[in-house]
Amino acid sequence: QVQLVESGGGLVQAGDSLRLSCAASGRTFSIYDGWFRQAPGKEREFVAAIRRSGDNTYYADSVKGRFTISRDNAKNTVYLQMNSLKPEDTAVYHCAIDTDPPFGYGLYDYDYWGQGTQVTVSS
Repeated sequence: QVQLVESGGGLVQAGDSLRLSCAASGRTFSIYDGWFRQAPGKEREFVAAIRRSGDNTYYADSVKGRFTISRDNAKNTVYLQMNSLKPEDTAVYHCAIDTDPPFGYGLYDYDYWGQGTQVTVSS
């Protein structure tokens, strides 16, 4: 059974930074690891993704230049470094893994999901 556990969320002020972690366990092999977020009253949206090899990364326009996704294959953990946080970044952040190519930005491209970690950015 695959399990994804996010951590690192919290309450910060605008302009601050946070680093989210997603630890994976279980018998699966991800092709891509992604982060999505869901704000109250809004649909879950793509934030960033990384190929398991680490040679390709993808970002939503809204976070490009502020967020960085990375992974540590030895620890089976994916990170999301979030800098220059804005109030509009407030959401529950979920990690997910995609076990089949090709890469996709959609929710249905991903096969396993974590429960999420809350990020709140105050102005």
